[in-house]
Amino acid sequence: MAMFAALRRASSAVIPLALRRTTAPSSSRTFHSVLSTGLLLSGEKATRTVVAPSLRFANGFATKTSADESLVQVLESEIKCAYDDNQSQHVEIPDDFPFEIEDNPGERTIQLKRQYQDETIKVQVDIPNVALDENEEDDDDAEKTSESSIPLVVSVFKGNGVCLEFGVTAFPDEIAIDSLSVKNLDESEDQLAYEGPEFTDLDENLQKAFHKYLEIRGIKPSTTNFLQEYMFSKDNKEYLGWLKNLKKFVEQ
Repeated sequence: MAMFAALRRASSAVIPLALRRTTAPSSSRTFHSVLSTGLLLSGEKATRTVVAPSLRFANGFATKTSADESLVQVLESEIKCAYDDNQSQHVEIPDDFPFEIEDNPGERTIQLKRQYQDETIKVQVDIPNVALDENEEDDDDAEKTSESSIPLVVSVFKGNGVCLEFGVTAFPDEIAIDSLSVKNLDESEDQLAYEGPEFTDLDENLQKAFHKYLEIRGIKPSTTNFLQEYMFSKDNKEYLGWLKNLKKFVEQ
């Protein structure tokens, strides 16, 4: 500390002296050259002060690089796990599957389409939802079971600008109709059309009749059970692609 104070005093004494000399007619040095002289005379301490910001920047860059490398390593590990899962979840489409499948990589939904007599039937299928249920009979050893489901939107067209649209949730071996409405394709989306009562409020016989209506058009447990497997496989494929895109971005 004493050495530092002595150097600082020497530096403060030299600079005013040099500045005073610049006022003499015989001196040709500029203010900047005098200031440089003062800094040089102040010794090693001034040099360290100049390079310190560069050192801090270098240390920050090294920390960022290290963090990015760690992230890439974790991503690579997760990619390997997702790849192994993807290899074990290959799903074959049954020969008697009644729909054509449109599956675009990068999208979370698939589209199904088929002709039934004079109707065109389109189905949008989303990725599965998995709900955990807990057995609350024993709080200490609660058993957890999972129930998967897939949401579907089934649209039946007859070529007259009107379609019948069902909101459906498909569970293993069970299909639940959540909503039912008649859609006029020419109507503006801003119009709030009457969509009928809740499906569960309909007469029980009417509910059964609509379930049969969907069944003969291909929306039945054998179809939706396959779709559950297919969508689980798609979900894993999309997850794998998402991880690869993340890794590619971090490495850039």
